Amino acid sequence: MKAPILALQLMTRLPLPDVKATSADMARAIRWFPLAGMVVGACLTGAVWAGGLHSAALAALCGLLVWVGITGALHLDGLGDIADASGAAHVDRARLSAVLADPHIGSFGVVAIVLQLLAKLVLLFLACSKVPWLGLVLVPVAARIAPLLWTLMLPPLHAGMGTRFGSGANWQVCLAWSALLAVCAWAFAPALLAVFPANVLWALWLKRRIGGISGDGHGAGIEIAETATLAALVVLA
Repeated sequence: MKAPILALQLMTRLPLPDVKATSADMARAIRWFPLAGMVVGACLTGAVWAGGLHSAALAALCGLLVWVGITGALHLDGLGDIADASGAAHVDRARLSAVLADPHIGSFGVVAIVLQLLAKLVLLFLACSKVPWLGLVLVPVAARIAPLLWTLMLPPLHAGMGTRFGSGANWQVCLAWSALLAVCAWAFAPALLAVFPANVLWALWLKRRIGGISGDGHGAGIEIAETATLAALVVLA
């Protein structure tokens, strides 16, 4: 049970017991990222439902606050870092690693985070009357299958938390989670399948623009995948 707890500790800010984990336990945790997504999705959907008792606007705001709060803005931080690094690499590729390692945020990162929050807020507002509850629960799940794929498709940029967790990824687990999501999508919300091309496109963009995958790349990709999937649910509902 260590690996699922580690996955929840990394991907959420839920109060969980400390566990003594080996490197192998850390590696296996990535296989349970979709489970963490299920917890995030359930909390998100509960907040949207509760806010919706008053109005769609409050439902969207409650959903966004819980979405950011339960993840500790971890993935938003990755999105900001990747945006800054991409902007720096456009001018001088040699600065990419230095920008990724810099704890400060630049103008590219601020713009990316603000636009991401606005996109999620608007999409949640529209989703209140269009998207089935189970579809909303599965949006964070779909996005957290993606790190398995990106780890297998892309070389690591550097040694770090991303590589510690990524070493436990394999195609069998990736395909098993993907098949489970595809079955749920087919039964309840086919638009969830939009996450698969979104994941591949993000991997191709990272390869071309950044050169590989890192913890920031995973975090930013999860944010992009969530927004793309939610947008597909809203548009195709």
